[in-house]
Amino acid sequence: MKNQKASQPEAPAGAPHQRPARSAPRILVVDEDSDLRRLYAEALASQGYCVDAAEDGAVAWEALKANRYHLMITEHAIPNLTGIELVKMLRAARMAVPVVMAAGRLPIHELGRNPSLQLAATLSKPFAIDALVDTVKNVLRATDTAHEQPEPVQTWHQPTGDGVWVC
Repeated sequence: MKNQKASQPEAPAGAPHQRPARSAPRILVVDEDSDLRRLYAEALASQGYCVDAAEDGAVAWEALKANRYHLMITEHAIPNLTGIELVKMLRAARMAVPVVMAAGRLPIHELGRNPSLQLAATLSKPFAIDALVDTVKNVLRATDTAHEQPEPVQTWHQPTGDGVWVC
């Protein structure tokens, strides 16, 4: 995910006009659908979260290795690495990032065979954006990651061609 520095920081459309607080939880959204990535990012940013977006599993894995996230929201059916493969890599690397799988077709059999994936929650598409926001709040509250000190927010960036503002 190649980022370009924005000349004047702005929040996503519909989001508050200020940057999230330095202690805002950082969330990675993974979905190949650019409209859904933008919708999720804008909805979460309007709640004060710092949101990064990735269009596939490989880009998400690089982001996970490069940044500290409090939560990852991923589709299962994404290019390069599936959501399940991405979570397996996350767990194998002993990264304690809670995961919400928001998928059109949840891989129930695979999830049942792999309890070590330890998903924090699942959402079946389509779902109301309020359900996403409530799930994120509940997962962060339950895992207490919202109270940890994330790395400081340096600036706002905009991924090339996506239009989603990220920290």
